[in-house]
Amino acid sequence: MTARHPLVRLAILAGACLAGVGVLPRAQAGEDVEALRRAFLAAYEQAEAGLPPPPEGDTPSLASYPLYPYVVGARLRAGMARQTADPALGGRVEAFLARHGQEPVGRWVRRPWLTLLAGRGQWDAFLAAYAQADDPGQALRCQALRARIALDRMEGVAEEAAAEWLTPRSADEACDPVFDWMRGKGLLDQALIEQRARLALAEGEAGLARWLAKSLPEDTARPLRDWALLLTNPAGSIDALIRSPATQVEDQALLGGWTRLARSDPRAAQARYRALLDARGGGPALASQLARPVALGMAWSRLDGAADYFDRIDAADFDETTHEWHVRAALWAGHWKQAADAIAAMPPALRDTSRWRYWEARTAEVAGDEARARTLYEAVIPTDNWFAVLSAARLGRKFEPHHRPAGLEAGAADAVGMLPALVRARELFAVGLVPFAQSEWNAGYESLDATSRRAALLLPDRWGWHFQAIASAAQQGLFDDYELLYPTPFDAEVDAATRRSGLAASLVYAVLRQESLYQPWAVSSAGAVGLMQLLPSTAKITARRAGLPRPTRESLLDPAINLPLGAETLAGLIERFDGQVLLALAGYNAGPGAVRRWLPSRGMDADVWVENIPYNETRAYVQRIMWHSVVFQWLRDRKPEDATPWLVEVRPARP
Repeated sequence: MTARHPLVRLAILAGACLAGVGVLPRAQAGEDVEALRRAFLAAYEQAEAGLPPPPEGDTPSLASYPLYPYVVGARLRAGMARQTADPALGGRVEAFLARHGQEPVGRWVRRPWLTLLAGRGQWDAFLAAYAQADDPGQALRCQALRARIALDRMEGVAEEAAAEWLTPRSADEACDPVFDWMRGKGLLDQALIEQRARLALAEGEAGLARWLAKSLPEDTARPLRDWALLLTNPAGSIDALIRSPATQVEDQALLGGWTRLARSDPRAAQARYRALLDARGGGPALASQLARPVALGMAWSRLDGAADYFDRIDAADFDETTHEWHVRAALWAGHWKQAADAIAAMPPALRDTSRWRYWEARTAEVAGDEARARTLYEAVIPTDNWFAVLSAARLGRKFEPHHRPAGLEAGAADAVGMLPALVRARELFAVGLVPFAQSEWNAGYESLDATSRRAALLLPDRWGWHFQAIASAAQQGLFDDYELLYPTPFDAEVDAATRRSGLAASLVYAVLRQESLYQPWAVSSAGAVGLMQLLPSTAKITARRAGLPRPTRESLLDPAINLPLGAETLAGLIERFDGQVLLALAGYNAGPGAVRRWLPSRGMDADVWVENIPYNETRAYVQRIMWHSVVFQWLRDRKPEDATPWLVEVRPARP
């Protein structure tokens, strides 16, 4: 069943109608669009519930509505789910797929049909339907192999079965009969089993590797078990290797376990570094390979001495991550000369990004080379991001976003919007079936040429589907039409939230844009809900503290409830961190406990502190929200931003 919530559907429906979401095909011109949508939703929901169609049949208006195939598809899926011996079902499904098979609704119906055919062992019909499937996934790929085996269509089966076997993680259970066939034919030999075990170990799947090793001879299985033990008990395994220098261990296994230890407990790795290197009789190559995980682990934990381990890494062992954390560790330690040298050692493509140009300018400024610093800051300012605003502030200038309208034409958008897939996308969004709308949009959008794709950007923005407008603009490399990319559709709710919390509207909009990209129905894998992505437990605590009604998970989908609670949550974090907004934003993303662990022991420039946030997601989150807030404020007043307040110091943790 497609996820949808009534609050979301009604809010979208009202907004879409008020915005003039567009017209239906001429055959339905003059009809009540809202009534058609309600009729469709009623029929669709009845079909999904397994209820039969009305005895008198569907109305002509519903049958000619662009989304009617989804009603028919839902009825077919319900028939498949009942697993009844309906002799007419197969014919209806095949007729439906013949007409809609290449549309998203056809793919939606085809998948359960394939599963049903496989369960019944109707392999000829299965392969006929499977031939039209795209991106079927491992389960259906294995079912297709079973079909070919059953029908003795063996060309390429052994090679494809081996490819399904060689997955580093647990395979879908639909593949078990294929793997049993391989065993029966002697195709699943020790080499393939060992190869899969090694793939699993390289991905950290120690349990799968141990299970696979059980079927291998002892001399083959032992190194695999040793590798698995290094992954699951790195400290104990490494201590055993230090005590027994003659013990053989594969290089990849040793480095895998060592990397696990250095990430989880960099001090423990640091304490064992010299002993392990000596026990392994290591030369410069091993010294470099062992130093890299220690350097990174210490840098991520902001520990003194990371620089010493970066110095032990050979230039050939530096990758992008190592280069970046070499600089960050030097900045955290206040070693500006070392930071400058580390930036100079970067590959040109990395060094020339706005991030590292900014830090190159900072190191030049600290070194007293003001002319070079100014030149570098000037080069960063046009890039429009966190570093651009900081660069302007360092030069004592106000910053104004470099707005470049895309020049989208309403007439061209109107023409593109009549493409059937995009009509269906619009209607599906209007009734709240957003996953289906996404599939239809993708299908229609991918069929367009470059000019039409550019024109199509206006469509989802008109419909109130701002997420899709922004996502499609990003696909086209369009990042600086700020009127398109930074809409403000929740002004009433945001204003109410700012009056209660005291936060700036630009900051609230910045957070909701980053958190949910304007999707009130958004629910994260962790259970965070709505525009401000609030955990229900957090929202209840905030509501109690702020004197607001206790929310339910469902009510958090309502912007009028979600936004005030999100703003109050952020305001509470700002208060907890003594007014330090950057820390509060980091806490909103990663939790206040993590931020407390990251606090420096001394006062530190805010840009240095943000650059050293160890979670990539949180570091980018803080930087993007601060940038978004600049754009939103500029759109409100069209005045350049004075960002000198960004040049603050992060205060250390209070004793």
